[in-house]
Amino acid sequence: MLLRRDDVIVGVDTHKDEHVAVVLDGLGGRLSEKFIPTTATGFADLLAFCRGHVGVEGRLVGFGVEGTGSYGMGLARFLRRHGYAVHEVHRPPRKGERRMSGKSDTLDAEHAARQVLSGSNDAVPKTADGQIEALRLLKIARDTAVKAQTTAMITLKATLVTASEELRAQLEPLTDHKLILACAELASATSLADPDAAMRHVLRSLARRWLLLHEEVKLHSAHLKAQTKAAAPQLVQAVGIGFDVAAEMLVTAGDNQTRIRSEAAFAKMCGACPIPAGSGKTNGRHRLNRGGNRQANAALYRAIIVRMRWHQPTIDYVTRRTQEGLSKREIIRCLKRFLAR
Repeated sequence: MLLRRDDVIVGVDTHKDEHVAVVLDGLGGRLSEKFIPTTATGFADLLAFCRGHVGVEGRLVGFGVEGTGSYGMGLARFLRRHGYAVHEVHRPPRKGERRMSGKSDTLDAEHAARQVLSGSNDAVPKTADGQIEALRLLKIARDTAVKAQTTAMITLKATLVTASEELRAQLEPLTDHKLILACAELASATSLADPDAAMRHVLRSLARRWLLLHEEVKLHSAHLKAQTKAAAPQLVQAVGIGFDVAAEMLVTAGDNQTRIRSEAAFAKMCGACPIPAGSGKTNGRHRLNRGGNRQANAALYRAIIVRMRWHQPTIDYVTRRTQEGLSKREIIRCLKRFLAR
């Protein structure tokens, strides 16, 4: 960027109740700092404060904001609505600048502004204002309900282990669903001083909790299926890609999918791209990427496992690459990269 001293760049360190902003001029000089509440009034005060530092011939170049997908989402939306560029920045490396320079909110905000100034981080944040954002919220509700449902089943079975021999003999041979239904019908005594009565009460409570969560999961799943089919009909028709995998891919890309410059950038975002690991005579070697969005990577993995079992072209590919000497892990890595593409 060709900047003048009159230009202004702002970095913001975001928190739940308060944001900290540091203002730099176009040549990197620190001008001021400001603490604002995370309210619409606070956002407006910050914008007016930053405009006040712009010179006669200068301009407010942009904002570097930490956590645009969490604490900084409200501020990022406000700034975009007023026509300003918002850049997603990362915290300082713990083993580098943070260790040598210390840690404070103003230092983090200044680091965010200098990332924008140097152009070292030009990531465009998600707009989070469309159909995909609604999909993300539905997915949160479903995922937490599934997790709670699983916890209820595990707790019920672990509790049943300590029940009386008669109750265990009656319930343990049953399948999971029949076990839940049988426990939900257990009688609950008014007095729970007796261990056997308390056991029946707890099993009944856990089973009924599981059934309520089961109905909630079904409701969220129906909404997710309809949303993903409307948003990406071709994606959900592909082999091995159900509504849960499709939803994870859509949420990873975001509403403003043009922010992803290429299919290779999307693969890197999903942690499905190989990373060069060569030096000297070992040039050309690569290692697995352990970064990126791990939920998206796990979704790709689930889809690949299904394809390796039921998709004939994938089965033929696995056979050919196995004959070439590749391990199963290496083949899955290649398939995840292909599926991301």
